[in-house]
Amino acid sequence: MLTGKNIVLGVTGGIAVYKAVDLVSRLRKLNANVYVVMTEHAKAFVTPLTFQSMSQNYVVHDMFEEPKTWDVEHIALAKRADLFVVAPATANVIGKVCHGIADDFLTTTIMATPAKVVFAPAMNTNMYINPITQGNIESLKTLGYDFIEPGSGRLACGDIGAGKMAEPEDIVNYIVDYFTPKALPMAGVKVLVSAGPTIEKIDPIRFITNRSTGKMGYAIAKKATELGAEVTLVSGPTQLEPPKGVTFVPIETALEMYEAIMRVVEAQDIIIKTAAVADYRPKEVATEKIKKADGELAMAFTRNPDILKSIGERKTHQVLVGFAAETMNVLAYAKRKIEQKHLDFIVANDVSQTGAGFGTDTNIVTIIDKEGNAVDYDQRSKEAVAEIVLEKAMHYHQNK
Repeated sequence: MLTGKNIVLGVTGGIAVYKAVDLVSRLRKLNANVYVVMTEHAKAFVTPLTFQSMSQNYVVHDMFEEPKTWDVEHIALAKRADLFVVAPATANVIGKVCHGIADDFLTTTIMATPAKVVFAPAMNTNMYINPITQGNIESLKTLGYDFIEPGSGRLACGDIGAGKMAEPEDIVNYIVDYFTPKALPMAGVKVLVSAGPTIEKIDPIRFITNRSTGKMGYAIAKKATELGAEVTLVSGPTQLEPPKGVTFVPIETALEMYEAIMRVVEAQDIIIKTAAVADYRPKEVATEKIKKADGELAMAFTRNPDILKSIGERKTHQVLVGFAAETMNVLAYAKRKIEQKHLDFIVANDVSQTGAGFGTDTNIVTIIDKEGNAVDYDQRSKEAVAEIVLEKAMHYHQNK
């Protein structure tokens, strides 16, 4: 089941080291290649010889011992790993990795590996729930490290609570699942996402725009790509890097966004319009910088095309999702928008609320469908909101 997979197992100093021996045995029975790296404190509980016998590979534990090969060993192991598991993972090693400290063979190898790193914490309950430890865990999660949550029960110190290292069977199940190809729920689905602001030029120096940062739309594009969709992201100017795997179409003005979307709209299955598009643009753009003068400056504006309404009027099979960022009468305006623009559902939010406005990493939304059903979602990350929106869009797509 794990034939040919190289698992590097980091073992740190805790009573749960004995479980790591069982873990190595189980992985070997699944034909994985297991390479064990021990900290000095881990050796106080189980000898390197035990792990060497179980893994049938030399165990590394001393940063400065004579190398067994001509490779730089921590770099060689770091590159060899298909998956890097730290079990047991003490509060100490979690904290060191979180803060970039590489002062032994294990932490140095973790810092050097391009492989996924997974921690199985094991420690006293009070250490585990300590805000410092929890902060370190959350910081590592945001950087892409994974955690296999500890169990609860009677600990070696006599305390009862969370902190028991996950059972070897559970860790093996995680590892097997990691290497098992997964069916992507949006494979083959074409998704168009618009994001960010548009800008409308006044003169060669100045323009008008809005406060959209594009974070919501980029989160949706990223998640849809991860789920297997073929994503086109049409975006106004932002400070964000386009997610990997999307077809990225940068634009500036509302007219440019309209043209970019209309060129590809027919081929799409799901269209999600998160962009904050300017409703108006200056009727005339000055060819030279407008100079300051006494009195008021008058400027005439003309309407931009309503991109969402245009899509709604010509859609055939597409699922069409709109966003409504409002500061008052949120539900009433959102429901009107569903009818006027022929949407399947709309994601509404009050941008005057803390945690729901432009530039935040969180959102507070209400999703309203064309039948008028409304579901409120409390504050959560924009990535979590993206998952909810895509799940609902796929439900509509599958039932078209």
